[in-house]
Amino acid sequence: MNMNQVTLPVTDMPAAVDFYLTLGFTQVVSTAHYVRFSCPGNGATFSLSLTDTVGSNNAVIYFEHEPLDSWVSELVSKGITFDQMPTDMPYLWREAILHDPSGNCIKLYWAGENRLNPPWKVIR
Repeated sequence: MNMNQVTLPVTDMPAAVDFYLTLGFTQVVSTAHYVRFSCPGNGATFSLSLTDTVGSNNAVIYFEHEPLDSWVSELVSKGITFDQMPTDMPYLWREAILHDPSGNCIKLYWAGENRLNPPWKVIR
């Protein structure tokens, strides 16, 4: 089993598409109300769905990339604004936080071995 599709609600499709293209994703589907992107290197996809209103979406979408700091520096140079620059977190991930134009919370991170094998891993 593989979780491979998340759909984010957006209120301004052109602004959202520009944002995710700037982050480095590849657009694979495009309609006025639905867009899908692929993630570089692994074939995972996510999509955007046009909505009239922004609800209280508390989901957080994570995109992992090993050279996190250089990726964030590149995005800052392209005008992307971050709420938190890359920071070492107590759960052993390094992450940066930003929001897309519709307010969806995005975390760019690198966890390495700690993503699946943290010191507190449950062993059954």
